[in-house]
Amino acid sequence: MASNKNALIRYKTIDQCLRNTMRRWTLDDLIDACSDALYEYEGKDVYVSKRTVQLDIQHMRSDKLGYNAPIEVYERKFYRYSEENYSIKNIPVTETDVKVMNEAIAVLRQFKDFSLFKEMDGVLQRLEDSVYASQETKRAIIHLDKNENLKGLEFIDPIYEAIQQKKVITIIYKSFKAREASEMIIHPQLLKEFNNRWFVLGFIKDKAITLALDRIQNIITKDEIIYKDYNINGDEYYKNIVGVSVSNSRPQRVQFWVDRENTPYVITKPFHNSQRLIKRTENGAIFNILVQPNYELERLILGFGDSIEVQKPERLRRRIQQKLNRAMTRYQAKNDEIDDSLE
Repeated sequence: MASNKNALIRYKTIDQCLRNTMRRWTLDDLIDACSDALYEYEGKDVYVSKRTVQLDIQHMRSDKLGYNAPIEVYERKFYRYSEENYSIKNIPVTETDVKVMNEAIAVLRQFKDFSLFKEMDGVLQRLEDSVYASQETKRAIIHLDKNENLKGLEFIDPIYEAIQQKKVITIIYKSFKAREASEMIIHPQLLKEFNNRWFVLGFIKDKAITLALDRIQNIITKDEIIYKDYNINGDEYYKNIVGVSVSNSRPQRVQFWVDRENTPYVITKPFHNSQRLIKRTENGAIFNILVQPNYELERLILGFGDSIEVQKPERLRRRIQQKLNRAMTRYQAKNDEIDDSLE
């Protein structure tokens, strides 16, 4: 990021120099001007090499940045713009640029309730105002799935800040199964979103725990307790699961059959990034994934109803079968009640 910012400062400085036609600019002059500008912006001496400024000029001349700057050398040593009144600030915004920027704004607006994005609100507003008038259609054409009534979103900020500032927190938590709320002192490590719900991964006495934010009642920072950072890498931690429920078990090869109608869906939207197509059958296809079987995987499988069959491992197959059998029993009991009422 710093190198990109420095490059933008140099481009702006070179542009200012070349727009000043009252002076003749050598390469050394441009080097000095860039060095002075970086000192002014960064507050420290930054050595700008000859090669760096030469590459900057080359980039400005090219279409890589969209500048196509008409920079020419005259009398074999001086640099100038060959077009009067040219400036990289005058680059027109194309219709495609406007559409891309508006869709980017629409995506960022989805996170308007999170304070870590609120600092961008003024920037987004100015950007939105700048491109809005150029857009032929004012309606958004990207829509993200979200639940405005989702509980627990107000706890994202304090948990985010606790993780960022390495603070221990007390969470007042009431699970769906508990009759009363309980108090937990945790060392928060990660915020995790899955299936339009938010979770916090933390540790209690070196034991990992995942809590749903919509079940949290209150959060209190515990400044007197020293925070322990477990250096959790989210990509690695959730590598072998579907969802958020991680166990200490080793991942298993889960093999399942999907009927012909749903096979394209499963191919284009895999259950897990380890998914492999094993073979196609007359009426469907067989897949496998390497994961830790958990609650979220079971819910995913059950969501396919009679379109899927778990083949391996046997324990997961039996669990799915038992759940389907219980569902059948409930449906049958209800049908019997309806039949009795009709007699």
